[in-house]
Amino acid sequence: MRILLKLVLDCDADAAWRALHSPRAIAELYGPLVDMTPLATPPTALEPGADLPVQLRLAGMMSLGRQLIHISERYVEDWRGPVRILRDSGIPLTGPLASLEVWDHQMAVSPAPGDPSKTLWRDRLVIGGGAALPLWPVLWATWQWRAARLRMLAPSWAFDPEFARDLEDVANVAAGDAEAGDAGAAGIVDDTGSRGGDTGDGGHDTGSRGGDTGDGGA
Repeated sequence: MRILLKLVLDCDADAAWRALHSPRAIAELYGPLVDMTPLATPPTALEPGADLPVQLRLAGMMSLGRQLIHISERYVEDWRGPVRILRDSGIPLTGPLASLEVWDHQMAVSPAPGDPSKTLWRDRLVIGGGAALPLWPVLWATWQWRAARLRMLAPSWAFDPEFARDLEDVANVAAGDAEAGDAGAAGIVDDTGSRGGDTGDGGHDTGSRGGDTGDGGA
């Protein structure tokens, strides 16, 4: 089962890519609805291969369990030009989400068509297993909150010195892995690119099952 977002954000693609690598920026996308607290000292920027365990709490009070974030990257091309994809293929460790057998989250950023000062953001979460159906509505609602937070926070990303400080290091690591991408990595681009306008959010598809949707299933 899938949950999709497709948004145009008021920041350039480089700023959005930096924010995707910041543990603080990732946590801010869910707050204050869901509090995400690292269980280990987080790096300033998440690089490919990074593992970060986090504790999730609803409104900072009720525990939702623990989750492992595992980061990888791909670079692909579509008809608009270069697309950078960050994938979190970590797993829920405890709590309600731990009953899921598949958790695969991919986020793609590229310059917005017709306005390179803005970002086309495409987001795809794939879940699977017996608990996917009852958990899907809850996660869908959470992703709509996430979309609202993306629109709210994106304008500040270009001016955040914490993100900018590590841009060069993150870019160098990502460039070294650029040739590792394959056609399957473009799955998120194909899935989200065919639904709705550039500013639509909350696209979804409940017809997809299983853990492999191109590049490991997201």
